[in-house]
Amino acid sequence: MRPLAPLLGLLAAGLLGLLLLAGTVYTIDETEQVVITQFGKPIGAARTNAGLHFKLPFIHEVNRLEKRVLRWDGRPSEMPTKDKTYIVVDAFGRWRIRDPQQYFLRLRDERSAQSRLDDILGSEIRNAIARHELIELIRSTRDRVPALDSSLAGSTNDPATGRLYPIRKGRPLVEEEILTNAAPKVAVFGVELLDVQFKRVNYNPSVAQRIYERMISERQQIAERFRSEGAGEAAKIAGQKQKDLQTIESEAYRRVQEIRGAADARATEIYAAAYNRSPDTVAFYRFLRTLEAYKTVLTNETTLILTTEGDFFRLLKHPAAP
Repeated sequence: MRPLAPLLGLLAAGLLGLLLLAGTVYTIDETEQVVITQFGKPIGAARTNAGLHFKLPFIHEVNRLEKRVLRWDGRPSEMPTKDKTYIVVDAFGRWRIRDPQQYFLRLRDERSAQSRLDDILGSEIRNAIARHELIELIRSTRDRVPALDSSLAGSTNDPATGRLYPIRKGRPLVEEEILTNAAPKVAVFGVELLDVQFKRVNYNPSVAQRIYERMISERQQIAERFRSEGAGEAAKIAGQKQKDLQTIESEAYRRVQEIRGAADARATEIYAAAYNRSPDTVAFYRFLRTLEAYKTVLTNETTLILTTEGDFFRLLKHPAAP
């Protein structure tokens, strides 16, 4: 038994040494930062360098904190905009521990930090939503050129139909405004807020159908105005076409009559020149014209009461006369 006593003593001393060494040495990962506490109170500066470090065993306690960028994912919340439109906003943000000691004293762990971020960021997002129109929260730029000009701003009964409100900020500047207001409030907890962004903006389900119906009604009113303006332009074009057609037909008729009159005058001139060459041609012309008059006047439906001594019946009474 005596030879075993020194061996047991050495084993006990070795185990005690290992325990002291394990309580003295600790490692820090590259993604971690450590706050050393003594009886629950932080001592010294936070240790952020990765590698092997030492502490007093059984007295100092290692509290590991995240050094990477962390994500805050807010719960979708219903809130009103400046133009009294209720929307459901789902936002997220990124943050990191800037002052580990302050963070440890005020919050202790990530769960508490997320709870404080929910309160602060939720309040700032609600305030920002209430200060801006819905279009400011949807559009990503403020230098938007309206797709509809003033001439398409609805019907005369509803001048606001189809109107597009000017954008003074846009979504990125609203998000930046939230970040600017919330960052000092979370800094007191040793937290640095990196950014806040909207993940989704939806209409309230209870009013979404009414919003869609209003949008459809506005589009239909604008379409009806297009149709009425188109019908007016069509009537104007048809009237102008009819006017131009009548002008063209009138000018053509006048031109035809002029050509026909000139042709008749030329024909008469040719006949006169042909039949006035000698007394025989004149007598022949009178004979032909008299026959044409008989053919035109004396039909089955003609009744004439004339004296036979008249010149009209000269050829019928004396056909051999010259």
